Amino acid sequence: MDTVQHYQKLFQQIEHIVPISAFEKERIMKYSSLQFFPKKSLVQQQDSVVFHEYFLLKGCMRTYHTDQNGNEHNLFFATEHWWAGDLESFTRQTPSSFTVQALEDTTVIAISHSDIQILYNEIPQLERFFRILIQNAFVSLQRRIINNLSQTALERYKQFRTMYPNIEQRISQKHIASYLGITPEFLSLLRSKHD
Repeated sequence: MDTVQHYQKLFQQIEHIVPISAFEKERIMKYSSLQFFPKKSLVQQQDSVVFHEYFLLKGCMRTYHTDQNGNEHNLFFATEHWWAGDLESFTRQTPSSFTVQALEDTTVIAISHSDIQILYNEIPQLERFFRILIQNAFVSLQRRIINNLSQTALERYKQFRTMYPNIEQRISQKHIASYLGITPEFLSLLRSKHD
């Protein structure tokens, strides 16, 4: 598969929100790169500054925080055609609160902090695209907070399955349980009740 074909899903996502020309697509390709992360590799590490955001072409990543006791808390998962990274660290160029790990062999389009600034200047509608993505992510985060505060574990599990269809076959039960804020044993019980 050639490089242009790799970029088609990204261009489709952008064009769903804003129009871009063939020349602008070339500029996006110039100021981004294809990268590969093997399964279990750390893509970004907690306490380090994040220099890239990633658009997943193939694979699966998780974003998690490790607390003072060494416990990992999964915040979200990214699969094909999702974005992954720590937006706060990327935007402000400050140390990250999160680690991003490839849960499968993962191929991405990576855009650096400095290159996205160039693209914003050259392609103003790209800023609108990312603004809408960030707004959608913020709304999703608000819903997740409300769900965690007001829903039962079973309701959160059902919501998880709606948000991440077919991901359960791709990631471990302990990662799903961490995302839901329950133990793997309790998740097994929920699965037996739901299926």
